[in-house]
Amino acid sequence: MSAQQPPEDDFKAKLDAGLWWKLLRRALQKKRLLYPLVISAVLIAACDAAFAHVTRWVIDGVVREGASANFTGYIGAYLLVTILLCAGVWLFIQLAGGLAHRLGFDIRTEGFARLQELEFNFYDTRPVGWLITRLTSDCDRLARVIAWGILDIMWGCSFIALIAASLLYMNWKLGLVVLSVVPPLALVSRYFQTKLLHSSREIRKYNSQITAGFNESIAGVRTTKTLVREADNLAEFETVSLNMFQAAVRNARQSAVYYPVVFTLGSLAGGLALWRGGFYVNSGAMSLGTLVAFTNFATQLFHPINQLAQRFTEIQSAQAAGERVMGLLETEPQIRDSDAVRDAYADPAKAAALATERIHEVEFRHIDFAYATGGKILQDFNLKVQPGETIALVGPSGGGKSTIVSLVCRFYEPTGGEVLINGVDYRERPLHWLQSQLGSVLQTPHLFKGSVRDNIRYGRLEATDAEVEEAARLVNAHDFISALENGYDTAVGEGGSRLSTGQRQLVSFARALLARPSIFVMDEATSSIDTETEQLIQAGLQRVLEGRISFVIAHRLSTIRRADRILVIERGRIAECGTHEDLLRLRGHYYTLYTNQFSQDSVTATIAGEAPAGA
Repeated sequence: MSAQQPPEDDFKAKLDAGLWWKLLRRALQKKRLLYPLVISAVLIAACDAAFAHVTRWVIDGVVREGASANFTGYIGAYLLVTILLCAGVWLFIQLAGGLAHRLGFDIRTEGFARLQELEFNFYDTRPVGWLITRLTSDCDRLARVIAWGILDIMWGCSFIALIAASLLYMNWKLGLVVLSVVPPLALVSRYFQTKLLHSSREIRKYNSQITAGFNESIAGVRTTKTLVREADNLAEFETVSLNMFQAAVRNARQSAVYYPVVFTLGSLAGGLALWRGGFYVNSGAMSLGTLVAFTNFATQLFHPINQLAQRFTEIQSAQAAGERVMGLLETEPQIRDSDAVRDAYADPAKAAALATERIHEVEFRHIDFAYATGGKILQDFNLKVQPGETIALVGPSGGGKSTIVSLVCRFYEPTGGEVLINGVDYRERPLHWLQSQLGSVLQTPHLFKGSVRDNIRYGRLEATDAEVEEAARLVNAHDFISALENGYDTAVGEGGSRLSTGQRQLVSFARALLARPSIFVMDEATSSIDTETEQLIQAGLQRVLEGRISFVIAHRLSTIRRADRILVIERGRIAECGTHEDLLRLRGHYYTLYTNQFSQDSVTATIAGEAPAGA
């Protein structure tokens, strides 16, 4: 809970018409649903307006003809309008609901696709819960507002237009008196616009922080309990929750004032109609039926205006969600193929030739790198890795080891210099081609919900069961998998929770191997497992690394004794370079690290050329 929250986006102070036009264009793509929805809204408005006119005809007819009036015709007119109204209501419920669900589906899918494209740097400052909010509550809210908002806005505008036309047609002077309440309504709406928008954005901001807090607290529950942080976490959560509560109360108070003002102005219109219309009826300038119609219309005028006001308030509230969702959808990946690369490899022949090319050489040439939120990590870093060579990276935390590996994988790009793959700057090759040839095993292996077989096959879905089992045998994982309740079909649980850390690590090794990578990366892959599991990994490691360029970041130096080259990385530079034996003889930083992990006798034996114990 104590992690720093990500900075909120800078929102515009006023309603952003451009934003809503972008969202409306998404709805316009659903013409099969949108056009009938608009027609149904206009139909309902016409039926609502028609009821007052039918009532006028009935009253005037009875006044003129008494009991001999044509009641059959009036009943038929009421019945026809009622049937049309019911059909319109049924139609708009079906269409608006369908439009909302389809818009939500499209936005969620596009948002998820964009999250897959974004580089690691995007996630460095954004907690998982903060992002989940964008594609769940923000997305659903936005889809509902767009779909039902289109309906109500079309109905409200059509109904107001029909009422205004009817009032002016029946008596333009009295019509202008009734319509005089519209300008005050516009001024009231304008006043509350900024107030409601600001408080609703605060609600969405604190809701995002609460979701992020939930996610972080649940993920770190073991750490919280071991450090007895429950009370402190609760206090921090209550602070954020209180902020959201206060913003929500403020928003509710503003709405509580806004709606009664609108209702009062609407009632005023009815009062004006009765006041002035009564004089007209007494003077014979207006029929009784027309006065009743005027009163009905004046009273009804409140309903579409109130409905539009509610939708306007919802749009104000949803604009924060819209800006957040569109901000995510419009976030351009900083690491992606350039237009020149896409055009070059659009040629099928060139793309087919590249697909068969394997990575056999990696070179760092005068590399500089700095994270967006920190200082420079690498400066004028140079390294050339030959085919099949295993490079081990050791050194103090923060020295740049993981950065080097991340640059190889193009999870980040250098701020200066070039990374060459097979002699070509890797920014001149498709990103997919490079990353499809990577195999990575991290310190904390992540398994996905499903079976052991599904997880091993995750990077190569077309692999056969025999290939899956062969990969498991190569990393010495087959025996423990076979001993599980359902063997390879055993469910691993969420995040691999039903397997031990060592077992998850072995499965991740098999997964990486099955993907047939040209470059293999091990980032502290054995630092959190027991000695027995490490020995199993060591036994299969040579087969995993054989014929591949490999980068190994290791805390346990026993993992890297057979590396072709060991690089000691300090402050973004290569402080020492050589084989295991060469560096021990140098008696530098590597020698110090090694003697801290192994007995002096073992080190002496190694320097003398003898096999150390346990090697």
